Amino acid sequence: MVRLELDKVVMRRMKEDDIEMVKALIKEGCEGTENRLILHVLTRPLCLFILAVISSVLRCLVHSFILALAIPVFLLIIFLKITMPRSTGVLGSSRPYWDYVGSSYRGTQDETLPNPFSRISGKTPGTKKPRRKITPKDKDKELPTENVSPEREQEAGLVWVADCDGEILGCIFRESEKRADIRRICRVVTGSWYRREGLGRLLVHSLEQREMEAGALRVYTHIPFPSKLGEAFFRKLGYRQIGEGTDDEEDFEKNKLETPERGFLGHPLTKVFYKDL
Repeated sequence: MVRLELDKVVMRRMKEDDIEMVKALIKEGCEGTENRLILHVLTRPLCLFILAVISSVLRCLVHSFILALAIPVFLLIIFLKITMPRSTGVLGSSRPYWDYVGSSYRGTQDETLPNPFSRISGKTPGTKKPRRKITPKDKDKELPTENVSPEREQEAGLVWVADCDGEILGCIFRESEKRADIRRICRVVTGSWYRREGLGRLLVHSLEQREMEAGALRVYTHIPFPSKLGEAFFRKLGYRQIGEGTDDEEDFEKNKLETPERGFLGHPLTKVFYKDL
């Protein structure tokens, strides 16, 4: 674990040059999540009952208890891996993938999230990108950039990265604005060397501050069902799970529009948490 000075962190919009690094960061942060979700689905009572019935039928056909037990489980695991949202996608999102190019920022000025630690310390965080010379061969390899219209950028949503001296330490995803005063945080990821240093909390608080100033009244987030760590993290930040406590009629109507991601046999894959700004 590396000691991180939060006042030096710049939270800026993801650019095209950052896409591959962000994908690698997400892959590292989501390692094992898909397998835990599959195990969660396989151990549900209804799923176990169906597997037992199929195994009993196969027992009469293959005359092998081990094969009769393994074949349906193996086929179901393959089915779940194909149909479940991918690790490089975003759980809770209506899309099976994320439009990284559409999410990359192409404005004329850098857009950043406020960092309260820089105000406390009085330091002005800055980014340092290593430069290298572009050779004629590099120019020949450059591909034409995709056309990103304002409509595509709006639909793609936003990705913010935590940058410290040119190194991306974490990222946070916010889905496109489908409701005027509602926002959804789709994923928060921090590098393995920078966890438990307050970076994830800084990303969430800074994005909440920005969205509150933009007029948002409520933020939702989806947490993979077996993730106790993610659940504890958002509870510490003041989020509540839908269905906990007594919600008034207005809250009930709002929460009905935010449903968890569901998988095989309708089993929920995510828990939905929310926070009023």
